[in-house]
Order: sequence, then structure tokens, then C-alpha cells
Amino acid sequence: MNIQSGRKYDAGVKEYRSTYWEPAYTPKDTDVLAVFKVIPQAGVPREEAAAAVAAESSTG
Repeated sequence: MNIQSGRKYDAGVKEYRSTYWEPAYTPKDTDVLAVFKVIPQAGVPREEAAAAVAAESSTG
């Protein structure tokens, strides 16, 4: 077995919107769409709150 050492990821917090927020995405005819009402906490951008919901629904 070949084990490589090294760091693949840096510890820290990654914003959800960098992974789950695609404002230019156009839904396909085969996509299933859901609507959520999201009220972010004070100081949290709405895009970040919406992306957090998308992340949670994508990971179960």
C-alpha cells in the first residue's frame, strides 16, 4: 500500500456559498425544485444562509 503524507486540506471554515451557491444556474426540465423560506441570523448574508440550507439538503 502506498501512503502519501501531506496536507490535502487546511483546517478552517469554508463558506457554504463557495460550494452550493450558483446564482447563474438555470434549472433543467428534469431538476426537482423545492422552495424554502430562510431568515438569516443578524450579520449573516442571505446568500450564505441559503447556501447552508442547500448544503444540508444535499448531504441529507
